[in-house]
Amino acid sequence: MEEDDQKRAAKLLKPYRKEINDIDARILKLLARRFGVVAKVAKIKTKYGLPSFLHDRVEEVRNTRVAAGKKLGLNPQFLYALYSAIIYQSCGLEDEIKSKAKVRKK
Repeated sequence: MEEDDQKRAAKLLKPYRKEINDIDARILKLLARRFGVVAKVAKIKTKYGLPSFLHDRVEEVRNTRVAAGKKLGLNPQFLYALYSAIIYQSCGLEDEIKSKAKVRKK
């Protein structure tokens, strides 16, 4: 793309890019909030000796989010991959918190 095209695109797309940036900022805040709740869950799982990965819950989360997203016109494969990544990160965070708790007990 030539420089003139770049400038023209930037001007034409500026309001849409701002809207996308604003939405992305909200998504990031929601993810941070979600992982804050995951941290609380990890403490409860640690206290009661529960595993980080609970297969039935993982499947429930993925399936319900994919179904809800489909109703909104979102790609099911994308949603499955997205929630797989979120769940993977959540389990990793839980494992990290549980490991730190074990070290503190020693």
